[in-house]
Amino acid sequence: MTYSLEELAQDLNVSRETSVKLQTYADLLIKWQKAKNLVSNSTLDDIWRRHFLDSAQMIPHIQAVFGEKRLSLLDIGSGAGFPGLVLSLAGVAHAHMVESNGRKCIFMRQVVRDTAALAEIHNERIESIGVFPVDIITSRACARVIQLINWSKPFLEASGGKAEIWLLKGAGADEELTEAKACWKMQVDRYSSLSDPSGVILRLHGIESL
Repeated sequence: MTYSLEELAQDLNVSRETSVKLQTYADLLIKWQKAKNLVSNSTLDDIWRRHFLDSAQMIPHIQAVFGEKRLSLLDIGSGAGFPGLVLSLAGVAHAHMVESNGRKCIFMRQVVRDTAALAEIHNERIESIGVFPVDIITSRACARVIQLINWSKPFLEASGGKAEIWLLKGAGADEELTEAKACWKMQVDRYSSLSDPSGVILRLHGIESL
């Protein structure tokens, strides 16, 4: 049984204004997918669960930690914009979306124009982008935990070590964390995924190199 925008709005207490913007985003994704192959075709039949709930489920956990203030967010390997653009549309963050694939960046810019999302699209690799302080770094389905921390290191340093990394991960999360802890000291909080029984949201904070 597929999941709907109405269910997402109810489950996560999403405002009507945000719901309208998410609908615009979803409509654009379906329209562009035919020509641009932005996400896996197999996910389109359950788009609200697989992409939008998967991203939006982070909102209450992030707000429980940071409160209601708008955060500066860096999204690594943004793809079609998940989770960073969803978090931006929900008012959680000013998002910097980093994606090396040009067609995906063109799509995200269209979403930003049509929804007035507070987001900037960086069409480059994370290793090449200029460093700036952030509150939170996010990523979904991009790379292993250790690689994501390595990429994040300059931004963590620019943030005085206070920035946190929040990741959407699947069944291999424990193995990836074990690998990362061989090189990095960190505190890890886990939250069960609402969109995938085998998935988990990871909050990494107090990150220091060994």
